Amino acid sequence: MNRVTRAVDVLVVGAGPAGLAAAARLAAAGAGRVEILEREQEAGGIPRHCHLGGFGGFGLRDLRRPMSGPQYARHVVDDAVRAGADLRTGVTVTGWAGPRTLDTTGPDGLERIGARAVVLATGARERPRSARLVPGTRPQGVLTTGELQQAVHLYGQPVGSRAVVVGAEPVAYSAVRTLGAAGADVVAVVTDQPRAPWVSPRRRVPLLTEATVTQLFGRGRLTGAGLRHRDGRTTTLRCDTIVFTGDWIPDHELARRGGVPLDPGTRGPAVDTALRTAEPGVFAAGNLLHGVEAAQIAAEEGRHAAEQVLRHLAGEPWPGRVLTVQVEDPLRWAAPNRIDPAGPPPMRGRFALRTTGRLALPVLVVSQDGRVLHRQRLLRTAVPGRSLYLGADWISRASAHGGPLVITAY
Repeated sequence: MNRVTRAVDVLVVGAGPAGLAAAARLAAAGAGRVEILEREQEAGGIPRHCHLGGFGGFGLRDLRRPMSGPQYARHVVDDAVRAGADLRTGVTVTGWAGPRTLDTTGPDGLERIGARAVVLATGARERPRSARLVPGTRPQGVLTTGELQQAVHLYGQPVGSRAVVVGAEPVAYSAVRTLGAAGADVVAVVTDQPRAPWVSPRRRVPLLTEATVTQLFGRGRLTGAGLRHRDGRTTTLRCDTIVFTGDWIPDHELARRGGVPLDPGTRGPAVDTALRTAEPGVFAAGNLLHGVEAAQIAAEEGRHAAEQVLRHLAGEPWPGRVLTVQVEDPLRWAAPNRIDPAGPPPMRGRFALRTTGRLALPVLVVSQDGRVLHRQRLLRTAVPGRSLYLGADWISRASAHGGPLVITAY
């Protein structure tokens, strides 16, 4: 089959909230031909099958009240298309053919598309059971939250009657709600953390903290999950469904294949405060950079990326030497994680951080080559699965010729 070669001004990969918001802003600003590629048949990202309310805000046009996930997905899709972006679904990017040039396959056949700028917005996914190395048999009834929501809300499939939810991030509460809507009894929420603030006690769901799933049982259908508590006790929960939630990993395969350096903490593309990667003309935004923030924040980040793309199209040079941002335990990652001292401030003038454990009113310290640049006490407790924020006014005090910026917490 012959491959069609053509060019656009901006190519956005991924039609979730970040990619759609970026494309809407770029098209409205007159950036030329803006094209969005989405491998799914329907655009909108994760919100398409998340029927909880509370979506919206952060600059969405004509928003009067919070929306459900599907309503929000339709809204951001409509915004992008109405602004003039060309949205193409069912199109898979298969690789890079050169700088800012992607090979694709879709309903129109094979294509090679070149662009003046590329925005990667491929999102994040939950680690399935296999990636968590949970041993045992391979029965039906083992899901991630995304698989659960698609089964219930998109396809109307039954999911069992007795369920266990694994995880303590906000998405665990979403899984509990979805299982309840499907008529399943949630027999326990299991987490290896000492607390799980995201599971509402009003739902009367048993919460097992400081415990891990060690084995799954069952042949045709799941029959139970083995647990080990931190004190060494073991037990088996009888269940026919188990949902592994959270433990997000950016969907970075395309970035990696294009030689875009990844940050070891976030495992997404390393970006500076302008959301520029190390590859000239390639930007990244949304939960591809950090798993995982709310859809509204991802959309806001998409708009922030769009502003930087416009500056790039106007001739702003790509940065040369940049400073890396590193974190030390108990911090897990920082985003953004590169700094061009001459670049713009990060979105909202702050860095997002995550921690591996609970920290009561922590103090954050930024240093470079042993010199303290900034010290900031947070006024709330930091918990895993929820971002904490570090102001960015210290960037001007960093030496452009110095070593990495190191963020610590105590």
